[in-house]
Amino acid sequence: MLTGVTEIRPVPPRRRSLFRVHRAWSVAAVAFVTIIGAAAFTSLPGLLIDPLHEEFDWSRGSIGFAVSVNLALYGITAPFAAALMDRYGIRRVVACALTVVAVGSALTTVMTTTWQLVLYWGVLVGLGSGSMALAFAATVTNRWFTARRGLVTGILTAAGASGQLVFLPLLSWLVAEHGWRPAAITVALSALGVVPLVVLLLRDHPADVGLAPYGSTEYVPKPPPVPGAARRAVAVLFRAARTGPFWLLAGTFAICGASTNGLMKTHFVPAAHDHGMAVTAAASLLAVIGVFDVIGTIASGWFTDRFDARRLLAVYYALRGISLLFLPMLLAPSVELPMIFFIVFYGLDWVATVPPTIALCREQYGEDSAIVFGWVLASHQIGAAVVAFVGGVARDAFGSYDVVWYASGALCAMAALMALIITRPTSIPAPPDPVNPARWGSPRTKSGGV
Repeated sequence: MLTGVTEIRPVPPRRRSLFRVHRAWSVAAVAFVTIIGAAAFTSLPGLLIDPLHEEFDWSRGSIGFAVSVNLALYGITAPFAAALMDRYGIRRVVACALTVVAVGSALTTVMTTTWQLVLYWGVLVGLGSGSMALAFAATVTNRWFTARRGLVTGILTAAGASGQLVFLPLLSWLVAEHGWRPAAITVALSALGVVPLVVLLLRDHPADVGLAPYGSTEYVPKPPPVPGAARRAVAVLFRAARTGPFWLLAGTFAICGASTNGLMKTHFVPAAHDHGMAVTAAASLLAVIGVFDVIGTIASGWFTDRFDARRLLAVYYALRGISLLFLPMLLAPSVELPMIFFIVFYGLDWVATVPPTIALCREQYGEDSAIVFGWVLASHQIGAAVVAFVGGVARDAFGSYDVVWYASGALCAMAALMALIITRPTSIPAPPDPVNPARWGSPRTKSGGV
């Protein structure tokens, strides 16, 4: 028997015939429901700013700092979580992450100082939710699908928007009618409720059920656990960081995070409230964004299977930037038709950037694309964290969010230009992998410079 060579053999007909619908779709469905549950964790921060400010007299900047820690750790955790999934399996990592989120969210109900908010919501919920970030969706897609990857990526990405649709109205109602603590408990219970689903139904690899990935005619045995998860994640980062496209992808995705999670999800509700709009009405508008985000993201996945991902990204960022420039003029005590048009337009674009970004990571970095995307996602959350903090400081300093909207629109224009200059990969010999030297001993694709 040859060592170090992955065995490729036809799919066993007996096992394959048991499933009329490929098992990959049921795994994707479980991942979809899991990400919907995880959306509750990211729906709450924007609803907490005003209640915490009123109850504890904490500044919006200090509350925004705790949210920024949450967003930053959400991103930084993602590449290590992807590597841990290679080492310990998807089920174990996701189940542990959900438990950590539940603990952190529940502990916020007994906090009395800002450092506790930073620890419970910033650190614990940030680490847990980061382990179920889009790198989780990329890992599931890469393992279970060879066809329809763009579409599946779009569907799993849209799961976050679907969760926002489910939880935002409920959480905003709880905050308005019963206070923020019942909302935090709801987040904790929703996290725990998803754990049995993950343990019972999620599977780590097609080989676990005797199948090939969807769209493939070849059966690939489950690879052995990859040791040194943290070391591998860092090694992949260093290899990717030597290429120009990595920095362009990271830069564009940082702007994506700044203009979505950091800006809209954190500050839209308090900004609308500043103009006299009820909190429940503003939260409902964010939920409507979630409705159209599902449509836009799935459509983006379909487009990504057919069109140049670079041009798609450029169009998405340009349109988002234009819409943000108009937002300060649309905020009012009541919801008017122009605001509804903005919500629909912005919703279609909210995370439509994710499928083409994952596709470009896959094109540039091959089998390590999930971990590379995890690092790109880290930049997304760092961008979000910066704006979550700076937005709160700007509101304290200027009494308005207007400057933040305009600056974010300008950043989106910059991201559109950056997307257009990402180069295509070229085939050259690869350097040895410091974690597993045998893996990189043969030629592979490596991205060119900027």
